[in-house]
Amino acid sequence: MNDQNVISIKNVSKSFKIYRDKPVTLKEKFLKLRSNEYSDFFALRDVSLDIKKGETVGLIGHNGCGKSTLLKLITKILYPDSGHIDVRGRISSLIELGAGFHPDFTGRENIYINASIFGLSRKEIDSKIDEIIQFSELGHFIENPVRTYSSGMYMRLAFSVAINVNPEILLIDEILSVGDANFQKKCFDKIEGFKASGATIVIVAHDLGTIEKICDKVVWMDQGHIIEQGEPDRIVNLYTQHMHKKFVEQRQQEYLEEMTNSNSHDSEKVDAALDSMISQENIQFSEDVRWGSKEVIITEARIINHKGEPTNVISAGEAVVIEIDYKVNVPQKEYIFGMGFYSSDKILLYGNNTQIGKMKLNNIDQTGTIKFKIKQCSLLTGNYKLNVAVVDGDHRALDFIKFYMDFSVVSNDKAVGFFSIDYNWEVR
Repeated sequence: MNDQNVISIKNVSKSFKIYRDKPVTLKEKFLKLRSNEYSDFFALRDVSLDIKKGETVGLIGHNGCGKSTLLKLITKILYPDSGHIDVRGRISSLIELGAGFHPDFTGRENIYINASIFGLSRKEIDSKIDEIIQFSELGHFIENPVRTYSSGMYMRLAFSVAINVNPEILLIDEILSVGDANFQKKCFDKIEGFKASGATIVIVAHDLGTIEKICDKVVWMDQGHIIEQGEPDRIVNLYTQHMHKKFVEQRQQEYLEEMTNSNSHDSEKVDAALDSMISQENIQFSEDVRWGSKEVIITEARIINHKGEPTNVISAGEAVVIEIDYKVNVPQKEYIFGMGFYSSDKILLYGNNTQIGKMKLNNIDQTGTIKFKIKQCSLLTGNYKLNVAVVDGDHRALDFIKFYMDFSVVSNDKAVGFFSIDYNWEVR
């Protein structure tokens, strides 16, 4: 183990048995009324990681990737199946907060019990108890049994004990939302104090802003493996891009499945729908969002992603196409097709039409499709609405659907507002 490392994790693996139908009674076990078949779930696979003295390391990844299991192995709540973990220094773990609390004992009595679990002597606890009680903000409730505490009071007491034992290594697992805003700030200030004193901190959190703010190094985990580690801003950015991509893929799959199910339910009505698309559209939209003479109607509109699939979720920066299907009932001298993007609170953000695009449409087929192609979607993360319309040469509404569909955008840009802008900051 390197002299600079206080935690050295070498080729560690940890699996759990997942029973398909576990016996719950002795009778079931003897009579084999339930199966004992199981599969191995590997929470960690051949993980190696060195953490130096004084480092603050953040572990990030989706639920079930192995972050919490790794912390429990470091603190010896669990033991690895293979590999080994070397730790130098006294550990305080904010993992199983309140473990060891007795419900019938007072808060004060539980401080002594819990602090002793962290390795403090009676004398050390005596010297710290006033500080712990003050930090917990429990006041006179400290003399009441903890079974009378609210969940917030219970967690504040447990946090106050764990964070006031002056550890050399502090392990934190998803508990930085304990208490109100003032209490949370006090907790962060305490953690910053640990950092300043040279303590080593390993933190698991889904709040990536917190991770970037307080960590010196970030480790991205997925399916029990370390995917990448390094500078917080770089790793958080890579992870954010990955999660955005997964989110879009999942939403897209759900959308396609919904469309497939809807089409299968309506398969018997296809012929009737083709003969009377107008009636179908009238059912879908009320008069306050759809109006016009219906001399030309919009039979359907779609958002098409860069893969050529209809979608209701877009990855910012990728190509998008708005397709508008139409049917001409009464020929016009000129046709102008348009589209627009609205915010979720129905503010027009962008609008365009074939006239603005210098496309003059005088003669078109009785049915067809107009496409509005966007090279790169520049909308920021959020929920939006699409409107589609067709008017004649005098801008008389033929068919105007103000909020045709809702869609979402996922962007890696952290700017605020509605649009992403290509920019640079400079100092002279």
